[in-house]
Amino acid sequence: MNFLAHIYLSGDNDFIKIGNFMADGIHGKNFDDFPKEVGLGIILHREIDTFTDFHPIFRKSKHRLHEKYGHYSGVIIDMFYDHFLAKNWRKYSNIKLEDFTLDFYRILEENYTILTDKTKEMMPYMVEYNWLSSYATIDGLSEILRQMDRRTKYKSGMQFSVNELQEFYTDFEEEFTSFFEEMRSFVKGKLAML
Repeated sequence: MNFLAHIYLSGDNDFIKIGNFMADGIHGKNFDDFPKEVGLGIILHREIDTFTDFHPIFRKSKHRLHEKYGHYSGVIIDMFYDHFLAKNWRKYSNIKLEDFTLDFYRILEENYTILTDKTKEMMPYMVEYNWLSSYATIDGLSEILRQMDRRTKYKSGMQFSVNELQEFYTDFEEEFTSFFEEMRSFVKGKLAML
């Protein structure tokens, strides 16, 4: 799962959203520098990643890309799944996607002092190019994949993966839909435990 899914799955707590969003850049178990709920968001993020990485549906999607994209195939599927979440947003939320994303950017700005340096560096680009909403279209997703490919010095070839997305679009979407239902149930249980 990528940014949009992690934020969406965090529920209504702003600090859990922030922690879940920033978690990839935070290592270890020492969350003392953050509010308690941010730490819970970091833990939730790790639970989501573990559930995702070992889930047979996600692995099936990933396997379709593995020969061409190697270890980047998981990252690409994370992006594809965010595309399907954004595209089908009305199925999952009563809040418009644009309103949801603008609200999240506001949350980041209002809590800027607790963000990691990595998040602070990324935030202007995320807001300027409206990454979260742009996942909804293939063109928007393609642009983000191109930017990500550039960060790998074009070793990943991620910008070309839209070709596979279009070729196997129905398969990927059906896999996402089944997987995400299970993920939502899983996260609901985890949030109740946190």
